[in-house]
Amino acid sequence: MGKLYDDITPELRAWVERQPMFFVATAPLAASGHVNCSPKGHDTLRILGPRQVAYLDLTGSGAESIAHVRENGRIVFMFCAFAGPPKIVRFHGAGEVVTPTSPAWGALHGAFPADPAARAIILVDVKRVSDSCGYGVPELAFVQDRDAMKRWAETRGLAALPQYRRDKNGHSIDGLPALDPD
Repeated sequence: MGKLYDDITPELRAWVERQPMFFVATAPLAASGHVNCSPKGHDTLRILGPRQVAYLDLTGSGAESIAHVRENGRIVFMFCAFAGPPKIVRFHGAGEVVTPTSPAWGALHGAFPADPAARAIILVDVKRVSDSCGYGVPELAFVQDRDAMKRWAETRGLAALPQYRRDKNGHSIDGLPALDPD
């Protein structure tokens, strides 16, 4: 059965940090809006304290998580054990979007490896920490992180990425503001 925790314990932290991927889910306030669930991989997650996490948000074809967090802050992280004993861990929280022009960028960005596709950091105050059985999650073998995003960003060129973000990441599919044009 599932368990609630007062915070992210050292044991949960160690377990989470061993997972090769996680999922982030967000939703707009409007009932007609689209719920978003995004897989995340690479070395993009940092547990900053017993109730604070951050992830490095990489350039993508959309910016749903950013738009939803900007609108209402609601976010949940889900980690699944694809190897070893079955387990699911969730962190529910309130997030904020930190961009390269934000005062907090310098201190937070240094916690992550350099990545040409980095466009934001989602900083989250965790309000609820829970686990559940994970019996329905299949066992899968992790092979490696894909290098497609890095190659795509390098091929496009660092100078071209801001225009791509203006064109593709300015608004969510529901029209909510996501990344600022500058």
